[in-house]
Amino acid sequence: MSRYERWNAILELLAREGRLSVERAAEALDVSAATIRRDFDQLAQQQMLMRTRGGAVAQSVSYDLPLRYKTARHADEKQRIAEAAAALVAPGAIVGMNGGTTTSEVARALAVRADPEAGFTIVTNALNIAAELTVRQNVKIVVTGGVARPQSYELIGPLASEVLERVTLDIAFLGVDAIDADGGAWAHHEGEASVNHLLIRRAAEVVVVADASKIGRRAFARICTLDAVGTLVTDEGLSDEAAARFTDAGVKVVRA
Repeated sequence: MSRYERWNAILELLAREGRLSVERAAEALDVSAATIRRDFDQLAQQQMLMRTRGGAVAQSVSYDLPLRYKTARHADEKQRIAEAAAALVAPGAIVGMNGGTTTSEVARALAVRADPEAGFTIVTNALNIAAELTVRQNVKIVVTGGVARPQSYELIGPLASEVLERVTLDIAFLGVDAIDADGGAWAHHEGEASVNHLLIRRAAEVVVVADASKIGRRAFARICTLDAVGTLVTDEGLSDEAAARFTDAGVKVVRA
């Protein structure tokens, strides 16, 4: 288990239990107590938990983890989701996407599938996606302006909005922190939610890409209601009952 995977596991335990001792964490993760103490100290320095005597308590009820820590979560599911999502893009399309681990996988899958002659255009506010695909000769990258959030590498603010107001998209892939059939799609940060809302407004087709762990939940800021979403691409962990709720709301569900 890598350090980032271990940190993810610690924070998920804290989210469930609220308080965690060094011994409990060491037993759950099958590592030494010394390793857990170092992990607790480093996470406390980043204000992701609060140290107590012999353990740690949750800093908040919901964690907006930096993107580099999220990458290891549900990696296989995200790759399958990305392949299914990329298959929805026609050659030469203008594609919008926000930041996140799942949309980053979609960008990689698109780069592999891209027609060498037609190619495609990606409009994004995600610095990591732009940097990774800039070297691809068959991909045109359009990056919004804005202020970068280190947690997600997304550009937010009025400069990002100004660029998005001037473009039209054939399809937009929306990564979310949570989505539910009643409330719609959600983000932890209100600035990201605002830019993401504008991104999907510019698109003829909107596809949410999210693994099953994010479905049936809500986060702080709403991106859009469900009537703005045409397709949900997720993994086989989504139950038939949950899928039916989205289908009843007019959303096509693809389980990869």
